[in-house]
Order: sequence, then C-alpha cells, then structure tokens
Amino acid sequence: MAAVEARLAELGIELPEVAPPVAAYVPAVVSGSYVYTSGQLPFTAGALPATGKVGDGHGLVPADDAKEYARTCALNALAAIRAELGSLDRITRVVKLVGFVASDASFTGQPGVVNGASEFLGEVFGDAGRHARSAVGVAVLPLDAPVEVELIVEFA
Repeated sequence: MAAVEARLAELGIELPEVAPPVAAYVPAVVSGSYVYTSGQLPFTAGALPATGKVGDGHGLVPADDAKEYARTCALNALAAIRAELGSLDRITRVVKLVGFVASDASFTGQPGVVNGASEFLGEVFGDAGRHARSAVGVAVLPLDAPVEVELIVEFA
C-alpha cells in the first residue's frame, strides 16, 4: 500500500484538527493493535455544515449532501487516529465502520449515505480500506448532526 499521508496529499486532502469532544469521552483510544474512534461528526472549521434529519422534502438534509458529510466524518476520524498514532502510515487495515444517519421516518437510504465514508476510505487506503460496516438510521444525533461515523483500524 502506498503511504497514506502521501496519498492524502495526492488527493489534495489536508487532515483537520481533531474535533474536541462534546461530552465526557476522548476522540480515540488505542487497545492492542487497534484504534477505536469515538463517533465523529461532520465538523468543518469547528462547525456543522448542516443540521437535521436526512430525507427527501422541504427542511430535510438531502441524501447527497449527507453522503458528503459522512466523508467529512471519516476524515475527522482519521485526524483522531493520527493524533493517537502519530502517523496514518501505521494503519494496516480499516476493520470496521459504523455510520449513523439521523433519518426522517420515511428515509431508507442509510447505506447510500454511509457510502460517502466507505468510498473515501477506499480512495485513501485501497484494498486495506475495505471494511465491515453497519449503516444505522436513528431519530437524532448529538448537536442535531445529520451523520456520525466511527472507525476501528488495525495498525503495526
């Protein structure tokens, strides 16, 4: 696998600062040869780009927008992992991704939204970015965020 940090640069992606926790937890924890991230919201420059439920219709967050926010969540998770490991180049495999989508009652497109995070990890890590995954619809997320993502990665 090509160096992850170099791949991000090639894609024109700069990791953000780690988002400060909004409650009593830490952004990521190392246990054995794994890093577990807390749920990451789609913060950009310290703010959520949108709030509310995902779905079709007036006042709802469009699924295509939410897919981009899931990508941002994954990027924020990588920032939390780099803060723990010192370098993303230590990651040998993305093991699991869990995506939560604040969903309107009629919305069933959670897998497509969470693809934003999954596809991003594939771009960055190649085959090592293929992972197990859950895409879960929920009534509401912290700070009324439309999407939240957590990762488990293995490292050497």
